[in-house]
Amino acid sequence: MTSEANRLPLWTIAAPIASWVIYGAYLILGGWMLPVLVAALFASVLAAVHHAEVIAHRVGEPFGTLLFAVAVTVIEVGLIVSLMIEGGDATMALPRDTVMAAIMIILNGVVGACLLLGGLRHGEQSYVQSGVSAALATLAALSVIVLVLPNFVTSIPGPFYTVSQLVFVGVVSFVLYATFVLVQTVRHRDYFLPEDDAVAADEHQHATPPSIRVFFASGALLLIALGAVVWLAKTLAPTVEAIVVNSGVQVAIVGVVVAGLVLLPEGLAAARAARANRLQTSLNLALGSALATIGLTIPVVAGLAVAFQWQLVLGLDPANIVLLLLTLMVATLSLSTGRTTVMQGALHLVLFAVFLFMLVVP
Repeated sequence: MTSEANRLPLWTIAAPIASWVIYGAYLILGGWMLPVLVAALFASVLAAVHHAEVIAHRVGEPFGTLLFAVAVTVIEVGLIVSLMIEGGDATMALPRDTVMAAIMIILNGVVGACLLLGGLRHGEQSYVQSGVSAALATLAALSVIVLVLPNFVTSIPGPFYTVSQLVFVGVVSFVLYATFVLVQTVRHRDYFLPEDDAVAADEHQHATPPSIRVFFASGALLLIALGAVVWLAKTLAPTVEAIVVNSGVQVAIVGVVVAGLVLLPEGLAAARAARANRLQTSLNLALGSALATIGLTIPVVAGLAVAFQWQLVLGLDPANIVLLLLTLMVATLSLSTGRTTVMQGALHLVLFAVFLFMLVVP
């Protein structure tokens, strides 16, 4: 076993602990420490994702990518709920904006980058079509139910669900995600495993799994980092909202910031796997994270909305509905053959650029 498998990078140990120390100092010293809080938040997110990746590597595929996606979703939910509690009615569309941003970032940004980088390095890459098709079908159903259907229900005007509808959608979202997890980890696990020939060809590129000691240390540090993320986000929420209001940009950009902050390390991990010719792992990470974003985030936020009597704004505006449906259609077509080239990667990245541009120039 290599020495890397028996130790954690020092920064991943120091960052979660230092974040709590900085938070305590902020409570004593006051507002001038806000820039330090921002740095601590980023460091805590990066550390949390690193520890989740260590745990995932120890557990192995496909359970590893599943745990990784769940851990990232916990961070995302913590950020969303913290901002909503502090922001009140002005942030009722934040879950919608964050979920939409996460789908665009993952399906277009992360998948596009993985396909492009992998294609440039290896020409053509392969994956197991059955698992990807199951993930895309589930993602399409969840996306439309959560983000499009609210605009067309008649029980209440506007892009809202009634309480009973919201509860039902939350339950349906969780059931669909749980069913997918059952298929991924038990019933049809082989659909999400790399092909034997690809594993054999790239076996030298797989790192040694971490030791048991590192595994449990990462578990403890992950909990510490997650707690720091939630409390730091809650503290920074008023400042973030003031900056958005004063800058005059669309409030939806807050959702992009939240999703981008959480998904950046995971996106880098997926890109590394694609460059190492492990596209199956990249797609497991990306699509599993997108499903967890809806299948876990929406039930939790829906439950809190019912408990606190929030009226969530879930329905997308027409332009974003078009972008969402176009993205789902293109993803279904580009990932329909079991093999990919740079063409699919470039296509998804262009769609991601369109999404970002339309946020700035609607």
